Amino acid sequence: MMDRRTFIGAMAGGLLAAPLAMEAQQAGGMPRIGVLVPAEPASPTEPNVGAFRRELHKLGYVEGRNVAIEYRYAHGRSEAYPGLAQELVRLKVDVLVVASGAAALAAKKATQTIPIVFVAGGGDPVGAGLVASLARPGGNVTGLSMQLGEGFLGKLVELLKQAAPSISRVGYFRDTTLVNPQVIGDLQTSTQAFGLKAEIIDIHDVSELDGLLATMSQKPGGSFVVTGQALLFPHRSQITDLAVKYRLPAIYSFRVFVDAGGLMSYGPNLPDLWRRAATYADRILKGAKPADLPIEQPTKFELVINLKTAKALGLTIPPSLLQRADQVIE
Repeated sequence: MMDRRTFIGAMAGGLLAAPLAMEAQQAGGMPRIGVLVPAEPASPTEPNVGAFRRELHKLGYVEGRNVAIEYRYAHGRSEAYPGLAQELVRLKVDVLVVASGAAALAAKKATQTIPIVFVAGGGDPVGAGLVASLARPGGNVTGLSMQLGEGFLGKLVELLKQAAPSISRVGYFRDTTLVNPQVIGDLQTSTQAFGLKAEIIDIHDVSELDGLLATMSQKPGGSFVVTGQALLFPHRSQITDLAVKYRLPAIYSFRVFVDAGGLMSYGPNLPDLWRRAATYADRILKGAKPADLPIEQPTKFELVINLKTAKALGLTIPPSLLQRADQVIE
């Protein structure tokens, strides 16, 4: 027979053991999110993955407490996508969040069962075979498309021409590991519409940038556009510094290039897309099926102009263009 002291000790031990067992069970059952980023690791000033993490926190997720997040970074090398996607699949994550259409295709090839949320996937997600349709994706993939339509590159060229009326050529750096004929066709069509010449420049490695921009600057009227190529994204400061060095006006589809010293940007608010990706991950972790979550299109666009860079390039931005800007950096 158990005496009173032994009984109380056993009860106390049981009461202590119960929370510990529950905590261990929760740790073992903690949901895990895999995040594949084409560019560089997040820094304190990196706005995109930062927006994703902040939104998850607002939704009640605390890393290490009730959610685990595994990050993989490709450092601008698209050839790294398949291996990184396979790593995350082997970790048996509950949902994969990937940036760019090419990374999403690599993730889909790595798994047909783990839910995939893509962020800012360029091009046509239906035509690329990622999803069956925008309204009902089917399969294990959904997310936020950056299919901006044929007129988007034309808008970039128009804005660049307004800011720098003397340009006659518009360069585009083509990552040779990623083929996107639609972008090239759109650029050629839009430059012709404004009486400009498109120059498609193949690039294999960022170490080539200095030489390529130096060559571009040897003839008058040079300029270029950057539409979010993962190869270039991690090297924003280098690109914008070289643009000033060689006095080449440029426009970018993401404002982080302007924050790094670029002349101007026009495009979707990328942190907002990452924030919305967190809501997709949350819904999937709570039981929603990717097949039933419609693909969202960008809803928030912004024009940002850097007047300090304009001055360094010898440009006077027309007042009409400044009035249209969402933000002007002095």
